[in-house]
Amino acid sequence: METRNIRKERIGVVTSNRMKKSIVVSEVKRVKHPMYGKFVLKTKKYMAHDEENNCNVGDTVKIMETRPISKSKCWRMVEIIERAK
Repeated sequence: METRNIRKERIGVVTSNRMKKSIVVSEVKRVKHPMYGKFVLKTKKYMAHDEENNCNVGDTVKIMETRPISKSKCWRMVEIIERAK
């Protein structure tokens, strides 16, 4: 039997949910500058598939890598960790 590879998971905040069954998730990382040593915030945006349209802007969600669903979507929403207040 063939085993699957480990899939990448990310945790981020939903920044847009205006599309049908799609959300945009922003992941913010603190990276140390190689020369100056100062910590810099880096933001990466992912398009993710949300089958039931549960997410709202501001929710903290966990997304998982998956097969390509469309031209820009290769992530899917696994769970909502925290709802927006």
